Amino acid sequence: MSREFHKPTRFEGHRFEAFLGGDDPARLYAVAHETARTLVDRGREPGSAELVERMIAYTDEHGVDALAELWATAAAESLPGALWRLYLLRALVRQDPAAAANAFRRGVEALPTADPAIAGAPSPTGPDEVAALADRILRGAFSGDLADALHRAAATGRILAAGTLAEADASDAAAPERASAFTTRAARLSTIGAELEAAARLERAGRLD
Repeated sequence: MSREFHKPTRFEGHRFEAFLGGDDPARLYAVAHETARTLVDRGREPGSAELVERMIAYTDEHGVDALAELWATAAAESLPGALWRLYLLRALVRQDPAAAANAFRRGVEALPTADPAIAGAPSPTGPDEVAALADRILRGAFSGDLADALHRAAATGRILAAGTLAEADASDAAAPERASAFTTRAARLSTIGAELEAAARLERAGRLD
């Protein structure tokens, strides 16, 4: 899925290969889980605010490929898999905040659920607000309640999916190719939302690892 997102800097694979000791699946699995747990645990330590801010901004400098090397192949219902999806959701919003804000507003209008309240976005939700929301959710995963952050991210994913699908419907007659692209993205956002929701339930039960 990372092909959909802007990648400011290509992360050189050999930098991880030296650390991982090759492509041994068991080693990759272990490192993915170890790094995810270390980051979450360190984010909760006193005086870690600066570290958390660096983790939030990490993909702005290095691109999502930097984390894909570690986490993209992790199971969705695992800690590294959940963190990967949080970063992907933020990357999508940060790639085009105006488009994300438009999809968010459409989604709020389309969904008769509590998702807007769960996500916690201010109203009206413009580009700055939706970008700040994505940052707050990711920040909360490292320094606050991880389950709450995952629930909020899942709600945000569902809202964006509903709004993107509404855009697809609106574009169908005049621009079918554009509508098809919106439909594909909506399906992926919906999947991310469902996976984050499942991860949130596991975290609440103390079983997300």
